Amino acid sequence: MNPLKRLFKQTFIYGMATVLPRVLSFLLVPLYTSVMDPETYGEISVIFSWFAIFNVVLAYGMETAFFRFFNKHQNKELVISTSLISLLVSSSIFFAVALMFKETFASVIDVQESLIIYIILILVLDALAIVPFAWLRANERPLRYSIVKVVSVAINLFLNIFFLILLPEMAENGPSLWSKIYRPDFQIEYVFIANVISSGVAFLWVSGIYFDSKYRFDKQLWKEMLKYSLPIMMAGMAFTVNEVFDRILLDRLLPQDIAKAEIGKYSACYKLAVFMTLFGTAFRLGVEPFFFSHANTENPKKAYAQITNYFVIMGSLIFLGVMVFIDPLKRLLVRDAAFWDAMDVVPIILLASFCLGIYHNLSVWYKVTDRTRFGAYISSVGAALTLAINFVFIPKAGYMASAWATLAAYGSMMALSYYFGRKYYPIPYNMRKIVFYLSVSLVFSILSFYVFNRNLIAGSILLLLFLGLVYKMEGDKLRSIFIKRED
Repeated sequence: MNPLKRLFKQTFIYGMATVLPRVLSFLLVPLYTSVMDPETYGEISVIFSWFAIFNVVLAYGMETAFFRFFNKHQNKELVISTSLISLLVSSSIFFAVALMFKETFASVIDVQESLIIYIILILVLDALAIVPFAWLRANERPLRYSIVKVVSVAINLFLNIFFLILLPEMAENGPSLWSKIYRPDFQIEYVFIANVISSGVAFLWVSGIYFDSKYRFDKQLWKEMLKYSLPIMMAGMAFTVNEVFDRILLDRLLPQDIAKAEIGKYSACYKLAVFMTLFGTAFRLGVEPFFFSHANTENPKKAYAQITNYFVIMGSLIFLGVMVFIDPLKRLLVRDAAFWDAMDVVPIILLASFCLGIYHNLSVWYKVTDRTRFGAYISSVGAALTLAINFVFIPKAGYMASAWATLAAYGSMMALSYYFGRKYYPIPYNMRKIVFYLSVSLVFSILSFYVFNRNLIAGSILLLLFLGLVYKMEGDKLRSIFIKRED
């Protein structure tokens, strides 16, 4: 099979396992924006930002370390039991300390104390599920892995619909039993109750490994795993800062009477970039195994260059497509017009997500040459830019500063990866073609969004022109990949 055709097939398979749960989660956006005001949604967004940060800390890179040592260590059962004990102990310590100092914990992350129990339970359940999910992937059981992930998210979605829409209607129009269960002004608590239940179901489903393990702890192996995992945690923390810390800074740096509402608007419109994020995630999941499997082939660099070229083409189409249809999308996905004040961040965040996707493609050089420390260095530069721009400009420009900080972070990471890649592992990227597609897509998007004021007819014409341009320049190659039969 043509290796690029196989790559796109793998991208679809791997992508569905991760993208489908994210799509289901994304369906919560129109739900939340239809039943909540911007301030309430902003409060939830800040809490979920803290979730992302604590998830990285409580995992401390152990998932990746598990993969590494499970594949290279002869005694796989010892790797499993050592990893389980490590996460059991660390999660138990966090659980006990967080409960003991829950008032301080609530003050640090600036949430209601009534929510702390839910937050702690979700964090601990997710941490305890890390090794079981990693074990499923390491043993090539993608179907079960995918089913558990999808069912967990589906339960979360259903419970949110039940608590936020169905239960209030049943309490008002149904038997008195429902009115006794339903509590008005309990929206945020209902959101986290749904998350506790879905995380609990996922953990119970994969928890069999905890009962099967013989629980042998190898101190030397654990030290080696920590030595491997902690730099990964630092890189993960840098990425998380780039992704979510702007909401926390907005909460701290904007006047308190408007902070949550501004965060709610920003977070809702930020989600409209999800199409680029989903595409980038699916492509990355498919392309990373391809990078390593072709590292020792006769001419891997040529294949890597082609992959990046096609990523840019598809990403440019998605970027322009979202810009053209942004008004129908906002009405479909962000239901309340009160959130639309932040629509100006969408082109910036969408372009930032595109830069991040290109960065992941360019990062092949440090992965196949075992210079993974550069990944931590580069992401740290992005995190530093995120923090600096937000601290300086949020008081003056609000969430627009956060949007530009995201673009600056991911754009700089993309540029740095390209620069160092040319030095350590030069790949013959067709920069003229890449810059051409990026430029045309960007110019057409600016015309559609700003000049033609999001006119659907004008935007559609621009999109068709771009599609025709791609077909003229790439048609023969694309047909050879997707249509030509194998001998």
